[in-house]
Amino acid sequence: MNTMQVEIWSDIMCPFCYIGKRRFEKAMATFKDAENIEVVWKSFQLDPNQEDMPGKSINEYLAERKGWTVDYAREMNKYVTDMAAGEGLTYDMDKAVVANSFNAHRLIQMAKKAGLGDAAEEALFYAYFTEGKNINDDQTLIQIGVGIGLAEQAIQEMLESGIYVNDVRAEAQEAGMLGARGVPFFVFNRKYAISGAQATEAFTQVLDTAYADWKLSQAGKIEVVNDGDVCAVDGDC
Repeated sequence: MNTMQVEIWSDIMCPFCYIGKRRFEKAMATFKDAENIEVVWKSFQLDPNQEDMPGKSINEYLAERKGWTVDYAREMNKYVTDMAAGEGLTYDMDKAVVANSFNAHRLIQMAKKAGLGDAAEEALFYAYFTEGKNINDDQTLIQIGVGIGLAEQAIQEMLESGIYVNDVRAEAQEAGMLGARGVPFFVFNRKYAISGAQATEAFTQVLDTAYADWKLSQAGKIEVVNDGDVCAVDGDC
């Protein structure tokens, strides 16, 4: 393997996943070996049985689901909105449409096959948190897919079929096997993990550690940390 993998499990409706994405990207922007890192997005649904509720506000939905008051739900959404703003993101939670994310994850799987996984994640996060679009609406998903470079007819055919259904479910199961208790969940070289939208410095530290380990593991190579006088393999001393 010529690159070290960083796998990221996330759900489109998770506010901390978009924030975590930005913080990880900031760490990558200063990582000197970023060209040797392969980022692989993985599917995870916080609520696979989520019903579409286009007429209900996110504050009402959270209040009902968690037993909160609507005012408290609004306060919690303001908290994550302010946190997102600190990373340069604009959340408009009052426009958020409560919807099942399964088909959005299928679109991500399709995009991954074309090398557009990151673009799909970014576009879907923006559509949900900033634009207030229904991420379980076929026309919305087609528009997003076409916008990142996928073919309209291919997206339509995917949505009308069962393709990528097993991929989405398998990746969610994989997260559980790796110890994920929620998302975002970042796995570095299948050796280190970060759970949650940690500070950029945490991503930088783990990137450095995981990458150093990965370099040493390549083809059984040993890193020479101190180089002195030797007799060369051609007999010269």
